[in-house]
Amino acid sequence: MTSTQFPQNEAGEILNKLIPVIKRRKIKFAILYLFVIIYFSIPGLQVPFLTYDHFRVTSLMEQRALEHKLIFSPEQSWINISDVNSNLLKAIVSMEDDDFFNHKGIDWKQLNKSIRKNERRGKIVRGASTITMQTAKNLFLTTSRNFLRKGKEVLIALRMEKELSKKTILQAYINAVEWGDGIFGIKKAAEVYFGKEPSGLNVNQCARLAAVIPSPLEHKPNTNSPYVIRRSSIILGRLNDVILFPGS
Repeated sequence: MTSTQFPQNEAGEILNKLIPVIKRRKIKFAILYLFVIIYFSIPGLQVPFLTYDHFRVTSLMEQRALEHKLIFSPEQSWINISDVNSNLLKAIVSMEDDDFFNHKGIDWKQLNKSIRKNERRGKIVRGASTITMQTAKNLFLTTSRNFLRKGKEVLIALRMEKELSKKTILQAYINAVEWGDGIFGIKKAAEVYFGKEPSGLNVNQCARLAAVIPSPLEHKPNTNSPYVIRRSSIILGRLNDVILFPGS
């Protein structure tokens, strides 16, 4: 097969020189192309508005509604972070992302640990999603596991960290996170499980709510299952190590 030859002019000479480079580096160009596609598909314009307004329906809410064949309509119960017991915020940070106030969206240290552990086990047994990455997924993406979704999640998380304060990100998180079947946000969760406002939760209830975040459809915070008891005990032992919004 003969190689493509462009006309003998200035543009043709440039293209003739570029073609061999593209062929030699096709993997790099493929990665760059994929990055561009992912970048322009993220909801960039929506991120800054999280500072000024709250969301009504998240992508995760829509996903759950479709899974239930629209039997229930997604419902959002928004609450300001200042109206939430600070122990709940500490509990979430201690268990989900203990370096939340230091990293810029991705915890590279935890990511490396997860990669090594998963390689040893031959399967995914340890995640490395930060609170920012989880917020990005809950707000704009789905729970599907694939490379494209993870790529979008990382890019959105980086943008969120660049444009939003840690307080805004954590506030979005506690209002978007799933706490059970059809239960989204801490206001709804506190009411359903403990009959309280988020500000009235005691320290044990805060620990229990944070304990079930990884598996909210399997475990309930108001039960005495071994899972809830074990994880809430770990959280209670870590609370004093968490300093909320240091330097603010």
